[in-house]
Amino acid sequence: MNATTTAHPPRERRTATLVMACVGVFVAYLPVTTVSASLPAIQRALNASTSQLSWVSDAFVLPMAALILTAGVFGDVHGRKKVYQAGLALSALGALVALCAQNVQTLWAGQALAGLGSAALLPTTLALISHAVPDPRERGRFIGLWATSLTAALALGPVIAGTVLAHVDWRWIHLLPIPASLAALACAAGLLTDSRAPGSRRLDWPGQLTAALAITALVYGIIEGGAGSFTDVKVMIALSTAAVAAVAFVLAERASSSPMLDLTLFRSPAFTATTLIAMISFLGLIGFFFALSLYFGMVQRLSTLDAAWRLLMVSSVPLVLGAPVGRLVHRVSARLLIPGGLLVSTAALLTLTDIDAHTSFGSLAWRLALLGLGMAFVITPMTATAVSSVPFQQAGMAAAGNNAFRQVGAALGPAVLGALLSGKAVDALPGHLTGAGLSDRTVQQVTGVAEQGGIGAVAGIDLGADTPRALGALSEAFLDGLHLCLIVSAVLTLLAAAVGVLLLRHPQRTAPPQAAGPDPAAGPDPAPGAGPDAGGQDAAPSLSGHRTAG
Repeated sequence: MNATTTAHPPRERRTATLVMACVGVFVAYLPVTTVSASLPAIQRALNASTSQLSWVSDAFVLPMAALILTAGVFGDVHGRKKVYQAGLALSALGALVALCAQNVQTLWAGQALAGLGSAALLPTTLALISHAVPDPRERGRFIGLWATSLTAALALGPVIAGTVLAHVDWRWIHLLPIPASLAALACAAGLLTDSRAPGSRRLDWPGQLTAALAITALVYGIIEGGAGSFTDVKVMIALSTAAVAAVAFVLAERASSSPMLDLTLFRSPAFTATTLIAMISFLGLIGFFFALSLYFGMVQRLSTLDAAWRLLMVSSVPLVLGAPVGRLVHRVSARLLIPGGLLVSTAALLTLTDIDAHTSFGSLAWRLALLGLGMAFVITPMTATAVSSVPFQQAGMAAAGNNAFRQVGAALGPAVLGALLSGKAVDALPGHLTGAGLSDRTVQQVTGVAEQGGIGAVAGIDLGADTPRALGALSEAFLDGLHLCLIVSAVLTLLAAAVGVLLLRHPQRTAPPQAAGPDPAAGPDPAPGAGPDAGGQDAAPSLSGHRTAG
């Protein structure tokens, strides 16, 4: 799956390849947290409803989830350098469109283009490193730096957004990816060596189309159902389409001679466990971050930069602990590490259920850091377990499949928890307005605005002398929705921990055949090139540690 048609590049080219890969993955993941931290400012500027804000996040994540497997195969067939360059171009174009956005629909378009770019960059950056550094032990150091660049993008994104918003318009958060992408694109032309995987590997169009349709229809149905009603005709059609497309995907993959995702992988309990854990846990955690960013803006009235320092408490812990936890992967069973980390995350989410409008930075900081600690012990070993639980020649597809399901969870998170947040807050708002002493007429006026435009629309309403009391009632209603989201997130994380306890077993590491010589179709290490994981620090142990242990 990972054999290449060109000789490995000379040693002096490896540093250039590493720099290009690190820049590529930084560009790919920077929009995730810059946009997330800016959601309150975007909502105010564009008068966006909660469901429209959900689409701002999901317009980026959906293309990534739907196309990352195909992008890896496309690079194998047509050349990874070409796909890498296309990813940079799409990222720059998406950022430019978002930079010029005057309405939420244009912002969606920019996010979607950037998501396409990220889908192309994530598998090809690791594949390029794999080709440049054939020795698995030495490659581990390169992939560690790659993973650090990815995590740094997640950690620095909110700080960059906060700094920008403190001085200029929110649209300028999209500026940095443009020169970074264009500079990397220019350098890649002369510095990168192309590679591809020969043989019978080919694009699986039926699988790609049915997967994209299933994911998009499901997320659309949940977002629109949460904003309106799940009995609406368009919502029922969308959810029915998702179900039919999911069945069609399974049938297409079973019939394909070169499937995008080989369904026999799910015969491994450990692979099934890590895939379910990836999807369930990221559904809860990414949905929580979506709600938390709105809490900082709508309830605590924080600037984006002040909110960024709080979000940094979560992302900085996995950044610091990525390498130490990576070393633990080969000393402590994944059956202890992954469920243990999920239980810590569950506890952290439950401690947050008493936060209110006046919760201090210090009170929030240790709880968010505890959440980051739990995530560090989940993210790092998750893909390592996935790839080491299947035959050696399928390790790349296992890593890619695990990442694809993780991105599906990340796409569903804002949709599911955004719908719960909005629904609960709108239901609770009349009671809080009445409790604040507002007249029945004012209660009806505010409630009507909330039902039509979402809770975010209430934040901009002008009621004269009654405005402070109405905004106070809005904060209380929002907190009711947030507390529900926290409980749901905790339950989902606990469910993921239960899956780990029940299904995770010590993976049987399957090494390539030795007596018969190396398999030319498999190459030196299939994990990075055929379908690398793009979820963070887990890439390093999953791709280097598994090989050295095998």
